[in-house]
Amino acid sequence: MSALLNRLPHRLSQGLTAAYFTVNSWSIRRRSTAVQTTDMTRMTVKKIPALKDNFMYLVVCNETKSAAIVDPVEPDRVLQVAKESGVSLNKVLTTHHHWDHAGGNADLFKRYQADSSLGPLQIYGGNDERIDNLTNPVGQDDTLEIGNLKVRCISTPCHTTSHICYYIETPEDKVVFTGDTLFLAGCGRFFEGTPQQMYDALITKLSALPDDTKVYCGHEYALNNLRFGNTVEPENVDTLQLLNIAKEADLEGRRALVPSTIGQEKRTNVFMRVHEPSVQKFVGKSTPLETMQALRAAKDKF
Repeated sequence: MSALLNRLPHRLSQGLTAAYFTVNSWSIRRRSTAVQTTDMTRMTVKKIPALKDNFMYLVVCNETKSAAIVDPVEPDRVLQVAKESGVSLNKVLTTHHHWDHAGGNADLFKRYQADSSLGPLQIYGGNDERIDNLTNPVGQDDTLEIGNLKVRCISTPCHTTSHICYYIETPEDKVVFTGDTLFLAGCGRFFEGTPQQMYDALITKLSALPDDTKVYCGHEYALNNLRFGNTVEPENVDTLQLLNIAKEADLEGRRALVPSTIGQEKRTNVFMRVHEPSVQKFVGKSTPLETMQALRAAKDKF
């Protein structure tokens, strides 16, 4: 299905994807709408559930009350949470062009154009014409500000060619928004890229971030990812412990497992452990790159 969508014209592909996610969301009886807030010294992150299992994130500079929204696929909900939070929302951080992440950009942009009291809206993302209403294309190590917060862009092509992660570091706290590149105990499918690109994204770039960096991913896939990780490394105590927590939790509880941290992912995420003999043994490979490729193929069938 995904391969077919990639061959279709972008607008048609987005329309079909939008219909799929919308219908899928209606079928979820216990779909969570609760906002979960992480209060830090200089910033606040509000995790907003969307669609079936997506996350949108409102990032607030505590000093200025300026805010940005990561992947606002549900504009009504975004504006509601921003209003309730008493913040000035004028930036969109798009991780990639897929509809369940960038599908709200156009509608949100139109609303800002129609209401001058909201101010201008800047939409950031990788340099990709498939991202609607992109005003500020960014690449590796480009920076932007959310009030007094400095955001560094990390280019992580593979899931899509223009995928961007957004990293914020203050003296007290560090966070990264990883879209569909890095999930809790998993990674995105290699839709438009190569195993080498995912290796570079996970091992060279994201693994280099401080271990205490909070990881805010694009979807709630914790239980399935941890089950796969436990299959690959049944002796990994950290993975088993987290899997047991996820098994006992309801959907809301599993959502509460996000954010993860870079340190936790290094201990439990098999895609960030491709140098480990135990992971290589599972797929019968002897190099990290071959292991990355074989591991993704195995996960696709899991």
